[in-house]
Amino acid sequence: MKSLLLLVLCAGLCFASSDIHQHNIQTLMDNVVVVRVPYAHGSMVEVPLTCGDTYEHKDVFWKKNGEELTPALQGNQITVLVKEMKAGNYSCHLSSSGEHLNYTLILVQLEPDNRTVILEWNSPEEGHIHCSAMNYKGSFHCTWKKTQHRSHAAVLLIKASRYLDEISCVVDADGSGIQCQDVNCPYKEENNPIHLTIYMHSSSRLEAYTKSFYLREIVRPEKLPNLQISNGQVFSWAYPDTWEKPRTFFSLHFHVKVVHNGQSCNSDKNILDKFTEETKYDVNVKSKKYVFCVRAQDKYAQGPWSQWSQCIVNKTEVNCQLL
Repeated sequence: MKSLLLLVLCAGLCFASSDIHQHNIQTLMDNVVVVRVPYAHGSMVEVPLTCGDTYEHKDVFWKKNGEELTPALQGNQITVLVKEMKAGNYSCHLSSSGEHLNYTLILVQLEPDNRTVILEWNSPEEGHIHCSAMNYKGSFHCTWKKTQHRSHAAVLLIKASRYLDEISCVVDADGSGIQCQDVNCPYKEENNPIHLTIYMHSSSRLEAYTKSFYLREIVRPEKLPNLQISNGQVFSWAYPDTWEKPRTFFSLHFHVKVVHNGQSCNSDKNILDKFTEETKYDVNVKSKKYVFCVRAQDKYAQGPWSQWSQCIVNKTEVNCQLL
């Protein structure tokens, strides 16, 4: 009876161990397997690999990162031991120096908190990724900055969606951002947020960065064009060409500042600080040397402000810069 009880107990423990083992391994995409390990030294996970059903009866040899393994690993189905972050690209070949048949890239992701070191942290509001859009047509751009010691890291996979609709994204040429297009978005009421997950890998390390937002939260008008002065003190400007129409529905309001000559538009030491819904402003100040600044924001959504447009006034000389 004791022997039977011991046998049942061992079987239960083996089943539980097997279940945990399988839970630590996930196929992220074709030929890519993710091993989730705790943030601790000495973690080890056995990962089963197969070259493919086509090569069941072939003499299959395996390499890791292009180099032969010692001792050699042979067979269509093998098991490799991943210790801590020491994973890699396992490729199978027809012989030790023969034709490349298939591969499996094994990456390691730390649990339970997806501890990250690849991208720099921006702020509690933005996290690691900054996203912005010029209007409500569904196109948006996200950027990030890699940490100094992970500059070689690359995007492995992008998952972007709004409810059940997938959103297509393309990685920028320099790898520092993505351009996305939500084809179902333009002019619709945003009942559901956009969910974005970016998988970055550095050597064998994988990190997942997530972000959720509504388009209205990231729409930032472009800088205001055609900034000019008339009658010596009346400044006027136009809506950006990229902004939505009709303007009566997609309205902007404007932040006007006058700061001392030589000061930045972001300076707190201002001569005048006002808001208006008109595309002109009559500046009536005593100073003959100052900087006129204006920026725009969606009147209703009140998302991010545009960058400043400015004119430098030096007595009778006015220079409206395109920065």
